Amino acid sequence: MPMIGSVGVGEFLLLVLAGVGAGLTGSIAGLASLISYPALLAVGIPPVTANVTNTVALVLNSVGSVSASRPELTGQGRRLRRLAPAAALGGLAGMALLLLTPSDAFERIVPWLIGSASIALLVQKPPGELAAEAAGHPHPRGDPWWLPAGTFAVAIYGGYFGAAAGVMMLAMYLLGTGSSLPVGNALKNVVLGCANAVAAVGFVVLASIAWSAAVPLAIGLFAGGRLGPRVVRVAPQKLLRRVIALAGIALAVKLGLDAYR
Repeated sequence: MPMIGSVGVGEFLLLVLAGVGAGLTGSIAGLASLISYPALLAVGIPPVTANVTNTVALVLNSVGSVSASRPELTGQGRRLRRLAPAAALGGLAGMALLLLTPSDAFERIVPWLIGSASIALLVQKPPGELAAEAAGHPHPRGDPWWLPAGTFAVAIYGGYFGAAAGVMMLAMYLLGTGSSLPVGNALKNVVLGCANAVAAVGFVVLASIAWSAAVPLAIGLFAGGRLGPRVVRVAPQKLLRRVIALAGIALAVKLGLDAYR
């Protein structure tokens, strides 16, 4: 098969398509990594390298989704100035944790992370219901004091692996700030983008990146991120979330059997 770098043409196209699907999934459910990470494994990238490559590529997903969410970010500058530094520090801590974790330990941890993320997605209330709850509990005196600390904690997980970090961040912002779903989602995109960007810089300097796989995945993630805010308005979110969750559970079982065999 003709090659583009060390990735075949078919694999290149697969990663682009996986990136588009992951970008859309990130907009719908906050679980882009449940598609993008397995796609990297499918083309033969080792688990730890796949994880760091995925984090680098996800930066383009944030660029796409944030650029499509400018109206929702109007007036959010003060809030973001409090949350973005916490996310950056969390992403840095997660990156360091990954690099200090032996690769065999990471392979044993990942099935539990994917399984937990998938179960959380399956049982969590849809974003629309969370937004309705948030509307019933406004915060006129400002954001709760713990919001930067919560952002830091979720960003550590985002820098380490990331699947379901978007779900946790979105739920926290909807219920913690009383924001609407579009605004909460836009905040999540910016803040997780900061965490991913910091972790990605560290990985580029200190780790091995499969660039031939990162480039097509990033192209797809950017496109999916741009399309997400439009598609999410008409997509059957509950069905998609359940399908993604069940697929994630199946993947966790498979990776767990391989890791603990």
